[in-house]
Amino acid sequence: MLPQKPVPRPRKFRFRQFVVLICLPFLGIVTAFGFVPQPVTSADGTATVVEEVALPQIAASGNASTFWRYDRVQSGDTPAELLRRLNVEDRAAENYLRSARTAESFRKLAPGKAVQAETDADGKLLALSYPDGAGGQILVEKAGNAFAIRTLPAQLEKRVFMRTGTIKTTLFAAADEADLPEPAANQLADIFGSNIDFHHDLRAGDKFSVVYEVSCSNGEPVRVGRVLAAEIINRDKAYRALYFQDGDSGGYYSPEGHSMQRAFLRSPVEFSRISSGFTLSRFHPLLQKWRAHKGVDFAAPIGTKVKATAEGTVSFVGKQTGYGNVIFIKHQGRFSTVYGHLSRFAPHLHTGQTVAKGEVIGYVGKTGWATGPHLHYEFRVDNKQRNPLSVAMPVAPSVGNDRRTAFLDATRDLSARLGVLHNINLAQLDQ
Repeated sequence: MLPQKPVPRPRKFRFRQFVVLICLPFLGIVTAFGFVPQPVTSADGTATVVEEVALPQIAASGNASTFWRYDRVQSGDTPAELLRRLNVEDRAAENYLRSARTAESFRKLAPGKAVQAETDADGKLLALSYPDGAGGQILVEKAGNAFAIRTLPAQLEKRVFMRTGTIKTTLFAAADEADLPEPAANQLADIFGSNIDFHHDLRAGDKFSVVYEVSCSNGEPVRVGRVLAAEIINRDKAYRALYFQDGDSGGYYSPEGHSMQRAFLRSPVEFSRISSGFTLSRFHPLLQKWRAHKGVDFAAPIGTKVKATAEGTVSFVGKQTGYGNVIFIKHQGRFSTVYGHLSRFAPHLHTGQTVAKGEVIGYVGKTGWATGPHLHYEFRVDNKQRNPLSVAMPVAPSVGNDRRTAFLDATRDLSARLGVLHNINLAQLDQ
């Protein structure tokens, strides 16, 4: 069988895309749809990338003169146009795919989905495969003078992807520009959320690099998995996190084995704006007088998710004067947190309930003494309010001496991957 996909034209890497696709023999980095071997780069900065396509497991037809062809659905495609690009010249196959009820899924394929076709030397369709939307593949086969259709189960495999980008405005904007999937970007924010305040610490020119898993079915990405390693360079200081699985539990650690997971998140709301900080004196807009503001207000649209900043037990959930809808949570030892002005609570949340760090407990509102939608957040030590943006947070345990060798062995490859991305000069890629 001969794959007939045209060889891709050389592509120029653009600085504005911030997507670095590098590959060393031991790294196994992949593009969005397959493994990328070492690119051959010319003097003018262009690079040819060869994409491998995994064909489905289909029984041999017995005819040596058959050809496999591969293409992707384009916007506005008709069955006839897609078959033409696949070099299928078969009126019966075209009629079946255009009108048969069993082939309705083919007609609903979204742009970008991969389609593979096997034909004989005359262009008659022998087999056609395309994704079913649930990780498997739908296979159309010639059966005598008709066509039969069946679904192949998902053949999942894990692949490792790498992305790097430079921040202009926000982490999420840079992640979109670097083609980093949203689930990986969310994990990145959680991993460094105790070290970096993403509301106001980020600066234009800060850089991030991420190594993450993707589950693929028949060569197609279907689910973003765990971030394995990440780095953020914030104000010229590099923060690195490596995932280490130790027995039944795992976590993120610095290259030296120090835990990256402090007991508390810095912020209970993702990527909001601080509308009022912790201060001993401010003019209250509703009370019309000066008074202390011993919390931090995070301005965000009504309905924005509010997360528990640490594991703890709900000590109060309900209404209180001033706070409106409010949640109090007691944490380990001397610590507690308060979440006020909520529009509503998470379903079934109740006093005495244990909540996990990062668990959604409510939604931003403007109940109580609030002039606009925001979350009022307090961090208390021995029931006294402290500034959550500056107070020293408790840290999770580091890797013990008895596990240090195992940690270094398990994370050596991840450190090497981050080292490759760290040393990339993005400006040199703007050819």
